[in-house]
Amino acid sequence: MLGVVLLAFMMTVLDATVVNVALPAIQDDLGFSASDLTWVVNAYLITFGSFLLVAGRLGDLIGRRRVFLWGVTAFAIASALCGFANSPGLLVAARLIQGVGGALAAAAVLAIIVAEFPNPRERARAMGLYMLVAVSGGSIGLLVGGVVSDLLSWHWIFFINLPIAVAALMLGRALISTDRGQGFGRGLDVTGAALVTVALMVGVYAIVGAADHGWTSTRTLGLGALAIVMLIAFYVLESRLENAIMPVRILKLRSLIDASIVRAFVAMGMYSSFFFGTLYLQNINGYGPVRTGLAFLPMTVTVAFLSTGTTARMVRSIGALRTLLIGLVSMIAGLLLLGSQGADAAYFPVSLIAFLLMGFGAGSSFLPLLTLAMAEVPRSDAGLASGIVNVSMQISAAIGLAALGTIAASHSKTQLADGHATADALLSGYHLAIAIAAAVVAVGVVVAVATLRPKAHRVAEVAPAAEEAVVH
Repeated sequence: MLGVVLLAFMMTVLDATVVNVALPAIQDDLGFSASDLTWVVNAYLITFGSFLLVAGRLGDLIGRRRVFLWGVTAFAIASALCGFANSPGLLVAARLIQGVGGALAAAAVLAIIVAEFPNPRERARAMGLYMLVAVSGGSIGLLVGGVVSDLLSWHWIFFINLPIAVAALMLGRALISTDRGQGFGRGLDVTGAALVTVALMVGVYAIVGAADHGWTSTRTLGLGALAIVMLIAFYVLESRLENAIMPVRILKLRSLIDASIVRAFVAMGMYSSFFFGTLYLQNINGYGPVRTGLAFLPMTVTVAFLSTGTTARMVRSIGALRTLLIGLVSMIAGLLLLGSQGADAAYFPVSLIAFLLMGFGAGSSFLPLLTLAMAEVPRSDAGLASGIVNVSMQISAAIGLAALGTIAASHSKTQLADGHATADALLSGYHLAIAIAAAVVAVGVVVAVATLRPKAHRVAEVAPAAEEAVVH
């Protein structure tokens, strides 16, 4: 069962990055303009991030297995449409549908893991594998996208999803336990579901467009204000309803909220390493798509090693908070090291060490954060909590990349105006963005120390009675 849901989860994670290296070929083939090309990536991110909360709660209400299978089906259909797309409009529309399917499947995966692994030690191992997929999927997507687009064509980066989806559907029906969910006995909070989905969609749309329109533009500020107003209205509505799509009691789980906040800071740093690391290797060092994917491989392998049980043993031995802090410090060191590389720097040893440190940081920080976030969540709210955890990562990553991308571009433009060479100007912008990303992770360290108190969050010391309450 775990293998099946993680296979489907990997499919959804890969599609967030797999298209990046194929964008030039897609532009030439379908005639995208330079400004519209970003929608091949952003369309997926907008709907994926926006539907996570509702998708998670829907699993609690009608059954996690059902929502998972629905999500995989929608994702497969959309992938086929993407592969056969012969116009920019059809490809973007299919990517929007793909994001909805990805959200349904991804939100159900973590909820299924929480429900199916009540034993703390087994759950920690399962979550370790979940984090392996979540963290390594981005770098694997770059490698897969490069290989497939070079050997076949960009169409096949979408077609390869089809056999995976069919396998996940067949095995999912056979191996995932059937759960009925809480049902709609008190009706369905349609208004709340619409409010939170549209609010998140407007917010993400404002964020991903801020790099082009400016953070202080009327468009960005107006859409951001609209999203905030809608979220406030959503909270007021949910606090008054008995059948709320997001019961406000979930926000009273300090471990869930505090861990999600720290996770948001860490996600900004990690996804920045993917984005600016890729730009550095390709634009400065002249790497091709396949070589870029291979350059990230040490990071992926390190995460894989830690996810096999090493991080879980660290948590049991020294506690979740200490394990988390070690990971965050390692990630900061890796980012700073990557941000010190010059234009003529060889990959070995500095870049290699940087990717190893970031892999160690991701592998030893996200599991404690995930375990802490889900430790106190009742089984009946596992889907909603899963949505909150995923949203904290997706939204923060979008904000971080949009903000740091704008900062890097602005700094590079200033450097060019001052007479610096193009490569030097780009490198200076990348260095600045990576340094800020390291500072953001450092803020996460401060927040973790202030909010995630060891006595309240030692996974190894969860009492049997408390764990039984979580499960039942």
